[in-house]
Amino acid sequence: MTIKEIARLAGVSSAAVSRYLNGGYVSEEKKEQIKKVIEETGYQPSAQARILRTKRACLVGVVVPKINSESISRVTAGIEQVLSRRGYQMLLASTDNQPAKEITYLKLFENYPVDGIVLIATVITGEHKKFLKESKVPVVVVGQYTKYANCIYHDDYGAGKAMGKIAAAAAGEKGRIAYIGVTREDKAVGTAREEGFRAGLKSLGAELEEEYTRKSQFTMESGYEAALDLLEKKKDIAVLSCATDTIAAGAIEAILACSKKKIPQEVQDSGSRMEYVLKGSSIKVTGFGDNQFLKAVTGGIPTVHFGYKTSGIRGAELLLDVIERGEKIPIEMKLGFQIVNEQE
Repeated sequence: MTIKEIARLAGVSSAAVSRYLNGGYVSEEKKEQIKKVIEETGYQPSAQARILRTKRACLVGVVVPKINSESISRVTAGIEQVLSRRGYQMLLASTDNQPAKEITYLKLFENYPVDGIVLIATVITGEHKKFLKESKVPVVVVGQYTKYANCIYHDDYGAGKAMGKIAAAAAGEKGRIAYIGVTREDKAVGTAREEGFRAGLKSLGAELEEEYTRKSQFTMESGYEAALDLLEKKKDIAVLSCATDTIAAGAIEAILACSKKKIPQEVQDSGSRMEYVLKGSSIKVTGFGDNQFLKAVTGGIPTVHFGYKTSGIRGAELLLDVIERGEKIPIEMKLGFQIVNEQE
């Protein structure tokens, strides 16, 4: 089947079908007619013909730190939504949080070739900066601020400051506040969130003492170990704030482990130990990320909702604007946040 046949069946011009397939402007009425015919016929445009016609492969490489992450899945869902609508396909590469692998995949995509790359970044090393400055294809960075490429990032400092105020208010005058962060090489999650958190505490006359801090990997298991170490050495913690909801889930498990002996047998037998600990424990746990699974299990801890899907949508749109229109104006877009599940 050809574009002419699709146009005939849809009752539109061949030019309209071509614009539809290449992400150009088509009225909503014509768009629906073309879409219906394509779905009914199972039409697949020729990739080779499209490359010859547009000088583009209509492929975008997406480099992610891991795939078993709710926040990353939200970002990639946003990217896929835009790419699919505008006739592009996504090639996904997961690096298992290894910066060296990111560089390997970035170079692989650059030479594949793809039309552009979206990097969902955790750290920006010297090698990253070098690649971003010299890349032969457009790159958009999502999740970190950088001056070396167009970027979409979140207000991690502002979110940290807001959460710091919540922690200070919850701890009261005598309660101690603990914090489990991540490597400060991650400027967004590791540095900005923690510095914002400290600023929020300070604004209400509180502080974060170093012996009440720990570092964790981006896993529930690591969060558990960090929290357990804190809980065994510090018996006066009122608030335990975590840099991510995944770490917070591990912290809750640690509180459960430490509280197990205090839980009535009938509560343990009923299977509602988690609910008992969260309601009965004097320690409030907070996080960042608004993880829906954690919310389902716990009923919701105070956390920060970031527009992860929105960042994917904006990142993909920005990249395609560069690819298709040659946009040269540097873009740095900071997205906001929302505190959710804040408890009285």
